[in-house]
Amino acid sequence: MVSPDQNSSSQSPARHLRYELITLGDELLLGLTANGHLTFIGSQLGRRGVALQRNVTITDEAPAIAKQFSESWANADVIITTGGLGPTCDDRTREVIAEVLGQKLVFDVAAEKAIADRFARLGRKMTENNLKQAYRPERAELLPNANGTAPGLWVEQSGKVLCMLPGPPNELQPMFVEQVLPRLAKLGLLLDREAYVQLRSAGIGESALETKLQPIFDRYGDALNIAFCAHQGQVDCRLSSPTDQLSLPQLDEIAQECGRLLGEDLMCYGHDSLAKVAGDLLRAGEKTLAVAETATGGMLASCFTDIAGASKFFAGGVVCYDNEAKMQLLDVPECLLKQHGAVSPENAVAMATGAAERMCADYALAVTGYCGPCGGPAENPIGGVYIGLYSPCGVWSKKLSIPGPRSTVKQRAVNAALDWLRRELVRTHRGATVQPQRSAQA
Repeated sequence: MVSPDQNSSSQSPARHLRYELITLGDELLLGLTANGHLTFIGSQLGRRGVALQRNVTITDEAPAIAKQFSESWANADVIITTGGLGPTCDDRTREVIAEVLGQKLVFDVAAEKAIADRFARLGRKMTENNLKQAYRPERAELLPNANGTAPGLWVEQSGKVLCMLPGPPNELQPMFVEQVLPRLAKLGLLLDREAYVQLRSAGIGESALETKLQPIFDRYGDALNIAFCAHQGQVDCRLSSPTDQLSLPQLDEIAQECGRLLGEDLMCYGHDSLAKVAGDLLRAGEKTLAVAETATGGMLASCFTDIAGASKFFAGGVVCYDNEAKMQLLDVPECLLKQHGAVSPENAVAMATGAAERMCADYALAVTGYCGPCGGPAENPIGGVYIGLYSPCGVWSKKLSIPGPRSTVKQRAVNAALDWLRRELVRTHRGATVQPQRSAQA
């Protein structure tokens, strides 16, 4: 077995071990499916102090699998594969890798029963080719798949670890978090906790964030490692101590000091989304939210319905692209639309007000704008977006000018709306509600 650092509770094994990821599938190379496995597995390992040394994406062909796995097996300590464990003829991962490892394939009765039971629960007939998934290399352990028919496989051989995972993300991701990470931690091959402390900020750019926090960072010199990751409308700042001169409690103290300096620009500590942070604030205040959207087409509502327990604070949403829908569903006056247009501060305010009143919500968000490829008049070009915010203290709108393609404009508009709501809720919870800068007021 790989020999991890004996003091792995305080030092990251990433310094000593080589992790490689092999993602299989013609659909990945053809661009038919995005390689989300790299993003997910890389981030999960990174949180535990491990950096992937390499990710190679290969075809489903047996020679390609054998060649790449042989190379990775010779060079890496931990190898993770994704895909190729299913029931069809192009699923060849287990067979090829078993041969490279010199292990026979054996039929696992427990796996057969799990597959048959799943088909029975779904009320479907199991075809014969599904039994292919019940085979495993003779010295491999099964990783049960609660969300599909292909179990994962775990092999420890020649001082190395091999983990083979099914391709569908809804099967791979819970298997990785609930089974693979605990096994690796138990073997001392990664930390049993997060390797860094993360602050998430919103509404402040990456360079401005670094400039603001640099005086704090300067006090710790090389003992503190800082890494930034910019998203659309938010920036993550990760604090770690690669030389272990700073303990986790000390990193927490530094993060708390940074948070106090950031004020409302601090979104959260950790990995919560803007919607989760806003939702938690709504839930804590026993308030509800409604949304109304045109340009973002339901993306804003989806952010909240992705959160477990959202029914406690989310009243609902309306996508009203057509002006008639705005009038019928949100009571937006026809005269307002004729006078000011659908993309206007007045309409954003009317939509937010209509959503709150129709759904009896305490707060409401509305988004309307031009996302491209066509824009409006000179004062409202592509990327011109208006957000409306309704609250117990009043209703306002603000204008955004967002450069970029349609998808970017939509995502940044959603994030801006969420952040405005978050800031208003933070002020309310602090007992110091201040009216935001507004371009139009009802």
